[in-house]
Amino acid sequence: MNGIYDRNNGTFIRRHAEKLIFLMAVLFASLVTGLAVWQTDVKAQSELQQHLAGEVLRFHVLANSDSSEDQALKLEVRDAVLDYLEREMPEGADVAETTDWIRRHTAKIEQTAGNTVREAGYDYPVSAAVTTCFFPDKTYGDVTFPAGNYEALRVEIGAAQGQNWWCVLYPNLCFLDTVNAVVPDEGKQKLKNVLTEEEYSQVTAVSDFEIRWFFWK
Repeated sequence: MNGIYDRNNGTFIRRHAEKLIFLMAVLFASLVTGLAVWQTDVKAQSELQQHLAGEVLRFHVLANSDSSEDQALKLEVRDAVLDYLEREMPEGADVAETTDWIRRHTAKIEQTAGNTVREAGYDYPVSAAVTTCFFPDKTYGDVTFPAGNYEALRVEIGAAQGQNWWCVLYPNLCFLDTVNAVVPDEGKQKLKNVLTEEEYSQVTAVSDFEIRWFFWK
């Protein structure tokens, strides 16, 4: 009886060991496959971000602080600078030409922002420059910009310690109202013009935000 018991028990243990080995092999294969897919996705995102960074120019306004007054002032400065750019920035320029124009007019942009600050009754210093900034992932409307470094017109108000506001100056779109809207087809087409079909499909996503396209409607 002991021999039969031991033999059956050994068979039972061996079968369970084989099942365990099989499950571990499946798990390992799944982990390897998942890691490979993840690495591919990360590489694709990195390549997309780098290409997109070379095709867009962003706009970044930093408030002095998070107080309601400073945040309201930030929006006044934003509007004043956008009004100036919409009125003065030449049409038909590519991203390099747009960036060069803004670099040559940063003094005027800074003056426009500074006048807005003083007219609102504040004495905060204001600086404006085209620089490279890190932006986190941002999704507005149907468009997602992956995290990474982008060139941007950066306007700093006072200590520049408050929440910021951003948009895209090239290809001629800015995000102002983020409530209940759909990206206009005209705005989407402008982004399509600077991306491949695959890249465009990667940066478009469903969202509840609104995009207002500002320049060259």
